Amino acid sequence: MTIANERAITAATDPRGLVSPEVWNLLVEDLRRYHHVTRVYAERMLGQALIFLKAQANVVQARIEGKPWVRIVPTVPVDPAWHAFMLRSQAYAEFCDEHAGRYIHHVPFQDEAILTGDTLEVTIPALQATGYLVDLEFWHGERNPCCPPECAPPETA
Repeated sequence: MTIANERAITAATDPRGLVSPEVWNLLVEDLRRYHHVTRVYAERMLGQALIFLKAQANVVQARIEGKPWVRIVPTVPVDPAWHAFMLRSQAYAEFCDEHAGRYIHHVPFQDEAILTGDTLEVTIPALQATGYLVDLEFWHGERNPCCPPECAPPETA
């Protein structure tokens, strides 16, 4: 079983290829500085945020093609890396244009599926469908929503 898992991991693509080495290093340093984490952890956070954004870009593209909207969500340890990327607005906008064809907005809200973690049952397959290396430690067991309880419900977001 371990051998199959190792083979599956090595077959996946490294998410650092989703951005330039300069942007990668800049964002990793931002995460280290503002979240007081090690370089290795910052790289893992960023990698998972980029995979999430690639999956979200796929959702946006599918919607443009007339397919139904699918809600995917980041987890608590992934969301800060998304926020850090948005703060580098030029690089973030370029990423969004390249992968989604438009800006990927962050619209925090909560609903029952997010609160129970059910939305992750849709998110994880969407992440895996990108072909990038999904670090399940950042996704399994993380049933807390990425936004605080005062987020607007979907109908008012």
